[in-house]
Amino acid sequence: MTKTLSTYEYLQCSLTGDKFSNDIPRRLSPSSEKPLLARYDLEKAKETMTKESLLSRRNDMWKYEEILPVLDDNNIVSLGEGNTPLMRMNNLSNVLDIKNLYVKDESNNPTGSFKARGLSAAISKAKEFGIKGIVMPSAGNAAGAMSAYAAKSKIAANVFMPKDAPLANKMECIAFGANVELVDGFISDAGKASAIAAEKYDLFDISTLKEPFRVEGKKTMGLEIVEQLGWQVPDVIIYPTGGGTGIVGIWKAINELEKMGLVNDKKPKMVCVQAEGCSPLVDAFEKNEEYAVPFENPKTLAAGMRVPLAVGDFIIFNILKESKGTAIRINDAEMLEGVSLLSKEEGIFAAPEGGAVLRATMKLRESGFIKKSDKVVVVNTGSAYKYLDAMQKTFWND
Repeated sequence: MTKTLSTYEYLQCSLTGDKFSNDIPRRLSPSSEKPLLARYDLEKAKETMTKESLLSRRNDMWKYEEILPVLDDNNIVSLGEGNTPLMRMNNLSNVLDIKNLYVKDESNNPTGSFKARGLSAAISKAKEFGIKGIVMPSAGNAAGAMSAYAAKSKIAANVFMPKDAPLANKMECIAFGANVELVDGFISDAGKASAIAAEKYDLFDISTLKEPFRVEGKKTMGLEIVEQLGWQVPDVIIYPTGGGTGIVGIWKAINELEKMGLVNDKKPKMVCVQAEGCSPLVDAFEKNEEYAVPFENPKTLAAGMRVPLAVGDFIIFNILKESKGTAIRINDAEMLEGVSLLSKEEGIFAAPEGGAVLRATMKLRESGFIKKSDKVVVVNTGSAYKYLDAMQKTFWND
């Protein structure tokens, strides 16, 4: 065994605060059936994870090993995820009248999306626990990422996807050797089928926020954003939200950095962006509800945002309130306008989710929520190349 510098101590229920040991595979909290979150000895972590030490470390997300959960370096399953560029958007800064506008471009990850981070962490822990078979539902990019990392780790991968998931995602899962089952309906229907298969075939289900480690991989986006800004916390972070691990992870990262003394107590305003055709979180947030209700008949070309209900909904609402953030919905036509703007102004061919966050930024600047002087980070979670079939009519009229 080659020990990492991880200070991972225990798991904690996100609702009750109850603590659970980290020595066996766990999914939801035994005390509430809500998400579990990994906790670390941050006092110990800050002894070795310093601004200076990070400069000479490996060039991927695992450089932050003190606050990642893998204990044995031999169990890290990596394809080079993380260390994606944070780029200043000078042209769009002028268009939107925002002095400091940045994009965190997650399309540069293996398999073309931010999902690589979460699945690298989750499958690394699955390997550490000796798990032989995994299963998950996915509307698209998570399935491809899981299949790739499962192939690397030689863990049997099983994926349940809606029949209308993007063709590119179906193809990559097959290419990576996963067993793919297509399901009538939505991601929620795929989730039900996945849960049945997990029980029947003794597979470990790594659904979004129904296991504790995908959020740990996703939080490295927040760690990188702060480090890439010279250890400064931005004023606003705008994020496209489906299942919610990204926004939960980024917020968790910033709080951990504060406790380690690497940043001050400034917090960014967190913005949750959803599709007009699937906006359970926005609907509940506007009504000041504690929990969301399932969104009926979700329809949007942004597969990653077509999630009728997020199991971590209450966590997201707490983040939005604590950060003085907000939630906003964007329709498909606006998403495509955003994709076009990012392409023509900044040379980034973004996923529809990336188009959505740009259009949300424009609306929030117009409303005054975002000020001209704000340092704003928008997160493009994936690549348009995964959505060519959905966007063909917009960009190619053959």
